[in-house]
Amino acid sequence: MLVLLAGIFVVHIATVIMLFVSTIANVWMVGTSSFGTVSWGLWLLCNKTCLQLPVSGGDEASLKAAQAFMILSIIFSVIALVMFIVQLFTLEKGKRFYITGAIMLVCWMCILIGVSIYTARFTGSMVTFTRPHHGYCFILAWICFCFSFIISILYLVLRKK
Repeated sequence: MLVLLAGIFVVHIATVIMLFVSTIANVWMVGTSSFGTVSWGLWLLCNKTCLQLPVSGGDEASLKAAQAFMILSIIFSVIALVMFIVQLFTLEKGKRFYITGAIMLVCWMCILIGVSIYTARFTGSMVTFTRPHHGYCFILAWICFCFSFIISILYLVLRKK
């Protein structure tokens, strides 16, 4: 049981770190232009220098929503990590990890909404660049989506032990 808890704790910390990296770094999409490799993400468009991400008026609300949901996912993941540690030492068996599992499910939902909005609205929107493809931050966000779901289910199952 101790090994299982330690494993979940390590995966949870890895998920928090990957969420930070995927939200902060601007490599959600990568393409090439006449100036070289160009990357863009939730915040900036970067080539040799970084500029504000150019979005049309209709897409600005979608970008703000994707940014907000990714930030909320980080907040909920950190809160769930703190709650895991608190519940581990304060609650008796059978009552542990309800709150942690529920908070991680909210984190999972925030990641799903944020990444889905970005996928639907911004994946093919930068048509001025050739050969656009997904960057490592986009892939990390989907990996965090999977990890947060698995962690939340494990927290809800562990409440019985």
